[in-house]
Amino acid sequence: MDERPYARAVDLNALMYEGDPLADAVIADLVAGDRTGEVNRVLAEFRGNDTPIPENLPESVRTFLHETDNPPEWMDAGRVARAHEFFLDDGVHVASVLSFGAMVNCYAQPRPSKVLALTHRLNQPHRRLSETSQFVLDMMAPGAFGGGGGFVPTIQKTRLIHAAVRYFVTRSPEWDSATDGVPVCQQDLLGALLIFSVQVVDGMRRIGISVTEVEAEDYYHVWRVAGAVLGIRADVMPESYAEAEELSATMVRASYAPSAEGIELTRNLIALYEKFIPGKAFDGVVAAMVRQVVDEEVADWLEVPRSKGWTRAVRTGERVMRVLERGEDRNRVARAVLDKAGTLLLGASVRTLTNGQSTTLSVPACLRH
Repeated sequence: MDERPYARAVDLNALMYEGDPLADAVIADLVAGDRTGEVNRVLAEFRGNDTPIPENLPESVRTFLHETDNPPEWMDAGRVARAHEFFLDDGVHVASVLSFGAMVNCYAQPRPSKVLALTHRLNQPHRRLSETSQFVLDMMAPGAFGGGGGFVPTIQKTRLIHAAVRYFVTRSPEWDSATDGVPVCQQDLLGALLIFSVQVVDGMRRIGISVTEVEAEDYYHVWRVAGAVLGIRADVMPESYAEAEELSATMVRASYAPSAEGIELTRNLIALYEKFIPGKAFDGVVAAMVRQVVDEEVADWLEVPRSKGWTRAVRTGERVMRVLERGEDRNRVARAVLDKAGTLLLGASVRTLTNGQSTTLSVPACLRH
């Protein structure tokens, strides 16, 4: 028997059957009163941590927003600030691994991929990418959890969206609660947190980007704080990066498997990225990037195309990026190249095409500059 405190305290299998009681109660109340459309319109204008909670909301929603608007007491403001600086310095690499690796790793999980299929979002990768990008940008903005920030309302809205998905998917005849558990359950949320934190750091290191132990701990700490506000039980989130890394290996990677939904999601995501690359000459470069930052077995399961030529080119480009990164603080030309690369990549991540129209997300000024 494993005698580690974390392993003794958490029943990971039971997390499959646990949702978010606070948010779930709100959605049940809104559906019963047929007020979901009205609430959506009001919450669309609720954008900042300091914005007063609208008076014309149902009492259940107002109570939820009041009860969930504070970060946990154990949040370390210094570590959050350092993580912000890390993101400013290495945002291009974080965005690259998140876009090409973390998103695909999410699709390697059959149960969450099935949820996306049942909510008709298999063919809408732009929406999931946009929502994920906005979440990360808000989280890494100055004062994300305090005055002047805008991350807390983003989390609260996301939490209610998850609860709505749980409500409607569990009522679908295609969902077997006894086998599949609860949609967007505590286990799914914890897995996503580890993918977007631990596995992003791992992906950066795989392509030769230096991430110190302190930077990794700080980056994970911000995600852990966000997870607490998002409704993940504090006792199921590992406290240290080392514990989180181990749980990522034992729980998350063990959940990876091929699925028809995951294959389609990955295919649509790659097609979306390829829209940003003009002409046919660069066909294959996106798939090569994906294969560079995810495990080969996962890429094979999700039928990511192979291209020997572009694989070699991507690896060469990464070696160049490593050289530029080492010289960034000393070389103005290197910094200019990295800044431009970051602008292009983040711009592609936060501006996606929807039926020919541009959907622009809110990018904090410090990141735009």
